[in-house]
Amino acid sequence: MLNAAQREARERLVLDHFHDEVVQEWDHVLSTFPHPHYEIIPILTVYDGQDEVRQYYRDSRVAFPDQDHEIISFRHAEDAVVTEFWLMGTHLGPLGAIPATGSRFRVRMTAFFIFDENENLICERIYFDSLSMFRQLIAGLNLRHPKNWWLLVKAIRGLSSMSRDPAPSLLQTTPPDFPHYHYVSGSERR
Repeated sequence: MLNAAQREARERLVLDHFHDEVVQEWDHVLSTFPHPHYEIIPILTVYDGQDEVRQYYRDSRVAFPDQDHEIISFRHAEDAVVTEFWLMGTHLGPLGAIPATGSRFRVRMTAFFIFDENENLICERIYFDSLSMFRQLIAGLNLRHPKNWWLLVKAIRGLSSMSRDPAPSLLQTTPPDFPHYHYVSGSERR
């Protein structure tokens, strides 16, 4: 069971992490991890280590230089802090292979900040509805103008390429052990 000091320390760390991401103080954000590790579940991508995570920060701020957030909820679990928040920004640069559309987005997200037994942050695992985000990014395109048709085609192609090479660690999962309950997964019921 978490004690008050652990909860307060985790809360401070996660809120500092959020703040430093918005003001783009990457060294401060990276210092919240002994070994930076992000898992972006909608695109099945892992960024592991200082270099990969720093590149992820750069790429996301090229795409959305004004990226910001509004925290909706903040919950403590035995090994994690779970946050729900609105992420928003303006698409002014490429997002992977998706060209800039100039559109604003506001998407509800969940991030699990996972801690080890020594209270070190070991992973930020992010979930969001990528279709809602993509829909908002292309919604600002005026499709009455033929010049935007090609941009739409490029955006759709870019979206389809985003999780082309999924991280195996996100696909090869092991179900938890329930010692006091006989759990049968859906695939075992068939």
